[in-house]
Amino acid sequence: MFKKLLFLSAMGISGMVFSQNTVKDKMSNYLDSLFVHHKIMGSFALAEDNRPTFIKVVGFADAEKNQKANVNTQYRIGSISKTFTAVLIMKAVEDKKISLDKKLSDFYPEIPNADKITIEHLLQHRTGIHNLTDEAEFLQYYTQPHTGNDLVNIIKKYKSDFEPGSKYEYSNSNFILLGLILEKIYKKTYAELIKDKIARPLKLTLTSVGGKIDTSKNQAKSYQYSGGSYIAAPETDMSIPIGAGNIISTPRELLIFILGLEQGKLIKKENVDKMKHFIDDYGYGLVKFPFEKYTGFGHNGAIDGFRSELVYFPELKTAVSFTVNQQDMDSDEIFSRMMAVATGKDFEIPNFKTINIPENILQKYAGTYASVGVPLKINIFIQDKKLMAQATGQSAFPLEATSVTNFTCDMYGIEINFYPEKNQFIIMQGGSKNTFTKE
Repeated sequence: MFKKLLFLSAMGISGMVFSQNTVKDKMSNYLDSLFVHHKIMGSFALAEDNRPTFIKVVGFADAEKNQKANVNTQYRIGSISKTFTAVLIMKAVEDKKISLDKKLSDFYPEIPNADKITIEHLLQHRTGIHNLTDEAEFLQYYTQPHTGNDLVNIIKKYKSDFEPGSKYEYSNSNFILLGLILEKIYKKTYAELIKDKIARPLKLTLTSVGGKIDTSKNQAKSYQYSGGSYIAAPETDMSIPIGAGNIISTPRELLIFILGLEQGKLIKKENVDKMKHFIDDYGYGLVKFPFEKYTGFGHNGAIDGFRSELVYFPELKTAVSFTVNQQDMDSDEIFSRMMAVATGKDFEIPNFKTINIPENILQKYAGTYASVGVPLKINIFIQDKKLMAQATGQSAFPLEATSVTNFTCDMYGIEINFYPEKNQFIIMQGGSKNTFTKE
């Protein structure tokens, strides 16, 4: 699951009700527009009344070969894999292979505080086990194959971040350990368990543990768009995120998965309900998702240049899923527009027109800005004749000019209006509005 930049984003939607066909056509046009303007590539699906009703694919599986993606193209789904792992754990509980109060020390006593950490703690990210992907050294080895023992040796060397059970803190290490535990108790590979206990019962033919990306098998690579071309992202070796992010699938099959889960086709309904035991908005491999007055559940994911989302709203009998392999905009905007389609509401297709501003004018905006009550500063600077912004402790991002003083970053749903005579700017994101002043 990936973190939002600066402020939480939410997308406002018009309350006017349109026909389902009208908004579906508009959604299709919207996704086409995003692709044309290099904002997104990927696959998008919607289920209404518990059945798939909309699917749209834009962009390439392999940009270098001009190989277009289609409805059967497989994408890496990142941390949505954690929901699959949680289902396998609950199935293991049903098979009497494990219990939720079983201690991690029964499997990996060398992990700090293992004798205080339960399987339930692992499922809910309440262990204190340090997240291995937060460390700079992760970037040195993530593209190379690793054994389970290698991963345990990496995880065990980090000190515990907090006392087990005391709070929630997301850590990929938790679900890597769960993936390895599943292999121990079943004496099968994680890939075999996904196939036997999830893919086969739901007749999923495009959902499996991934390996080296092979576009000849209709598997998508991931990209960044920069300088007028698509640049392929490095590939995580899929031995590393076992249980935490190593599955490939399609949005259509992800819908079948979450609907099948809700309908009790994978585990007993009482165990599905246990998975929804949310503490700090996280259950057993499930995240709580609010939308208007409704509450859904699911997960999102990020791995390499892939981004994904899967959410089901029981009251609406509606599920949304998408997997993208290039993104230069806020995922919340896509999600909210798909929910607009599901609820028959109109939405606006953004205007992506930008203009070039002379560097001598951009220079007026450069500097470090702070805001009362906001615990970060924002540095505005020029790079390759483009205006850039960077918040404290976060990555820099480009700003696109829509007027001499107005700039946007669609990736994070940000709009910034500069007032150089006051040495200030106003930043807006998802309904939040803050004034920053140059120091």
